[in-house]
Amino acid sequence: MKVIHLNTYDGNGGAGRAVLRLNQGLKLLGIDSQVICLYQFNPQSGVTAISNTLVGRIQAVCNILAERFLIKPFLKGKQIPYSLQRFGISPLTIKVLQDADVIHIHWINHGFLSPSKMAELAQLNKKIFWTLHDSNPITGGCHVRYGCTNFKQECGECPALKSPSANDLSHRTWLAKSKAYRKFDFTFIAPSVWMGQCALDASLSANKQVRVISNALETDIFRPLNKAECRAEFDIDPQAQVILAGYMPSESDRHKGLPELKEAITHLLAHPGVDKGRMILLFYGSNAEGDSLDIPIAHRFMGKISSDLVLVKLYSLADVFVFPSLEESMGYTALESLACGTPVVAFRTSGVTDIVQHGINGYLASLKDTKDLANGIYTILNNPDYAGLSAAARKCASENFNLETIAQKHLDLYHE
Repeated sequence: MKVIHLNTYDGNGGAGRAVLRLNQGLKLLGIDSQVICLYQFNPQSGVTAISNTLVGRIQAVCNILAERFLIKPFLKGKQIPYSLQRFGISPLTIKVLQDADVIHIHWINHGFLSPSKMAELAQLNKKIFWTLHDSNPITGGCHVRYGCTNFKQECGECPALKSPSANDLSHRTWLAKSKAYRKFDFTFIAPSVWMGQCALDASLSANKQVRVISNALETDIFRPLNKAECRAEFDIDPQAQVILAGYMPSESDRHKGLPELKEAITHLLAHPGVDKGRMILLFYGSNAEGDSLDIPIAHRFMGKISSDLVLVKLYSLADVFVFPSLEESMGYTALESLACGTPVVAFRTSGVTDIVQHGINGYLASLKDTKDLANGIYTILNNPDYAGLSAAARKCASENFNLETIAQKHLDLYHE
């Protein structure tokens, strides 16, 4: 069996990493699997970029820039990720697709496959699957819905747009997608039960099958390391209570929950049993410029981490990982933390509830309840059976989300 994965980028972001991990898992099972991307950041085996010529790179960059910037005049602000989806390349020009048995679509925005171009896949007569790395494939443009339910009808009256109406950009995009989806058969794959239910509720998924298969993780790489040694390497007090969190600027990624995290820390410090002097909050991720990290405890911004080993060390040195996201298809960083034996505190919402088991490997707070989120952090930091939480975290990740297990589930679906 030959499987071709289509993704705009090669490992950039959660979807990109999920594609590479699934590709690796399928190869471990002896499957001929390959990733085709629009734009490649890091040349690597098994990944081919369409933009591997000067002309191709120019076209790719133009498509990416057009998709990312032409949408801006239509949006109220920067806080809702949204795609115009008017540009794309013809899949019929990707020669390797002719020999594929399975075409697996992933995240194809920013000028890779527009709805009209995607409809051309029908001419290839292949088995086609599409993983929902976010909500965009089932909406009229948004990637994160913030509770909006218009996707259950035909979109329109979009709260993300400056001039919402029944026939606004979201509805017109919905119509283009609906027309395209009717032209070829495919199965949606949701990486969480929550995302699977969203797909079943979506008007765009009418007459499409929906299956739930989680994303995979290299649990041989993401594993517990010696906490004391990792802390010594980063010059962190071995007696400190270390809180770790991923960081995304609130201006462009409001759903990542930075304001909720900061508010929870304030509530945490009001707890009578807290020793503020022992606590330190570590952030890693995107650049912190533009956000005030006015947090009343010691904190350090570790920057963007490109090395898995460094990331594993950060997870391993932490006592708790806080995942304050308000909406995620799955929640990769939460899974990475569990694999390293570090319990996770998150809101009880969306895909992360498939990963974090309340009271077993972490704590699930009521959605947007920052006092409850603070209580979760305190509960984990002061749990008398912390070793049990840590062991359960590792067991959950290593047994349920390893490369081979998740790849086999995909392979079984491909064969159906």
